[in-house]
Amino acid sequence: MSTKRELLRDPQRGKIAGVCAGLSDYFNMELWLVRIIFVSAVLLTGGPLFVVAYIVAWFILDKKEPATANTNSTKHDDPLEVKFKVWQKGEPPRRALQDLKERLTRVDVRLQDMERHVTSSEFTVSREINKL
Repeated sequence: MSTKRELLRDPQRGKIAGVCAGLSDYFNMELWLVRIIFVSAVLLTGGPLFVVAYIVAWFILDKKEPATANTNSTKHDDPLEVKFKVWQKGEPPRRALQDLKERLTRVDVRLQDMERHVTSSEFTVSREINKL
C-alpha cells in the first residue's frame, strides 16, 4: 500500500468537473468545506483568477479511476476513517465506534453459526461418512 498522494479530479463526487472533490481527497478535508472555500474565494476576490484556475485544473488533472464494485464487499468492509478535527474527512468517533460494534456483532453471529454447525451431529455424521 503506497502512502503517495496524487492530486486527481473526482468527477463522480464532483458537481462540475470534480476538481474540488480531488482537492478534498488530496488535503483530507470535507468536500463541503473545500467548496465553501472556493466559492468564498471567487466571491471575495472578484473571481476571474479562481475560475480560470478551476478550468485549468479541469484540463490538467487526470481523472480518478472509478472504484471497482466488488460484489463480495459491502460498505462496512472498508477500513474506518475516524476524523479528529471537524474539517477532516471521515466519520466522527461515536459513529465509527457504532459501526465497529455492528461489524463485530455480525462477525460474532457468523462465528456462532459456524460453531453450531461444527458441533452438530449432522456435521459429525457427514465427517464420518466422508472418512469411509
